[in-house]
Amino acid sequence: MFHRTARIAAVTAVSVLSLTLAGCGGSDGGEDGKPDLSKNRVGAMENYKAGDQFKATAPVDFSILFLEQSHYPMKKDWLLWSEITKRTNVTLKPTVVPNSDYNQKRSLLIGSGQAPMIIPKTYPGAEKAFVSSGAILPVSDYIDLMPNYKDKVAKWNLQSNVDTLMQQNGKYYLLPGLHEDVWNNYSLAIRSDILAQLKLEIPKTWDELHTVLTAMKKAYPTKYPWTERWNKPDAGGALFGLMGRAFGTNAGWTFQENVLWDDQAKKFVFAGSSDGFKQMVTYLNTMVKEGLLDPEGFTQIDDQAKQKIANSESFVISTSDQTLVNDYRVPLAKINPSATMTRIPVPIGPAGEIKDWSRLENGMMISAKAKESPNFVAMMQFIDWLWYSDAGQEFAKWGVEGVTYTKDASGKRTLAADVDYIGMNPKGTKKLQVDYGFSGGVFAYGGSTELLHSMFSADEVEFQKVMGARKALPVPPPFPLTAEEQEEIALWQTPLKDFVYQQQLMFSLGKRDISQWDAYKAELDTKGATKYIDMVNKAYETFRDSKKG
Repeated sequence: MFHRTARIAAVTAVSVLSLTLAGCGGSDGGEDGKPDLSKNRVGAMENYKAGDQFKATAPVDFSILFLEQSHYPMKKDWLLWSEITKRTNVTLKPTVVPNSDYNQKRSLLIGSGQAPMIIPKTYPGAEKAFVSSGAILPVSDYIDLMPNYKDKVAKWNLQSNVDTLMQQNGKYYLLPGLHEDVWNNYSLAIRSDILAQLKLEIPKTWDELHTVLTAMKKAYPTKYPWTERWNKPDAGGALFGLMGRAFGTNAGWTFQENVLWDDQAKKFVFAGSSDGFKQMVTYLNTMVKEGLLDPEGFTQIDDQAKQKIANSESFVISTSDQTLVNDYRVPLAKINPSATMTRIPVPIGPAGEIKDWSRLENGMMISAKAKESPNFVAMMQFIDWLWYSDAGQEFAKWGVEGVTYTKDASGKRTLAADVDYIGMNPKGTKKLQVDYGFSGGVFAYGGSTELLHSMFSADEVEFQKVMGARKALPVPPPFPLTAEEQEEIALWQTPLKDFVYQQQLMFSLGKRDISQWDAYKAELDTKGATKYIDMVNKAYETFRDSKKG
């Protein structure tokens, strides 16, 4: 999927279930308390270290869940597959699932016990729904098998981020993608040729965006200047997620299990009743009332949104780096070659010049049945190399040196003359993703800032320069719950989330007047919001105090 879509959608969709500690980890330990893996080392390397090229000592197969993108559908003859086998002696056996059905299909496969061994494209928070059944491994029990992962967590000072994944038993069940630095990928794309035509500057704040859209509406009174997309699994998920941070709250993709960390007060508050949440829906309602924001933008499918941009029915829409090129610039150029589309830095809101707080990306769960494989240790070493080593990350992103790219003496990488990637080399007749399988959403996540920037266009470099100068938000502390607390909190969490999503849409579209805000907060309380947040804060304080000891 896109860089952030699945991650936040999964976080907001997941419900907290009871935690069964008996599951699959720790109970089969050796004398030193660590899991006994003496029967699971077939194909594993001896003395495997960070920086080593992993290669299984005998051919092995690993099953993997594979999210398929419509604009680069999976091909069996991708160089990606054969080169993985050549370098590592591993043959991956993918279960291919379309992007649109991935989260649901993943849940069904895990629930039925039919999930592949490796379950990637899982964003922090999504794993909680599967912990209680024992269907996934507590991967923190096995990180000693992953020297590259451990090295990056230590070197990049990521332990506090990783701690946010911890469950009440002190274990975590997701191997996250790791970024060296905080970075933002999602913002708004805007028709820069329309800005030039109307003699407008790129808006730097949400208030300036209102001014720009007002001018566009005046020039094009029959159009909605701003439309939206990414409304699955929740209406307005992308839009609310993008705006939430700027308004000092969590919403949509960033709803984060209904909670918001107040760093000054050192406690959690309920996101859906915060002042910033109210400011956000009030702003959106103004946009809708004035005909600046397409009401269908909260619910329409992506194809409708993309068509509106291509047909110049709207001029502003949410974007990532890849969708800017693939979904907007390319289709727009076919209809209107003189049109230009630019991604702008995230507009600044009441929260100030901030950037996202997390350096964790989508990662993977490991099926519990993988632990029974004689090749389990080899599998963990393979995952460590492909997803966490410098060489594996470069391979997943750039492909094969001498075929898809070249590298000079200084280390600078350049796409091969006949290879293109999202417009970096428009003369290239072959596509890095479509024809070779590299830089795909399943493997090419996380890594050093240098590697991340190595594929940036000039305008992307400028975008990241602006965003990088902003202040990172504090990392919220973990609040692991006991099994009893999770059972109790599960009664509130999903109904609260569903109600907040319903009401944020009602307020934004004007179907509920903002004068009813206090009544809305009272309704939240009757649904358990206060009890919920009190339990979260109690869990946080218990965990905090345990660390002091």
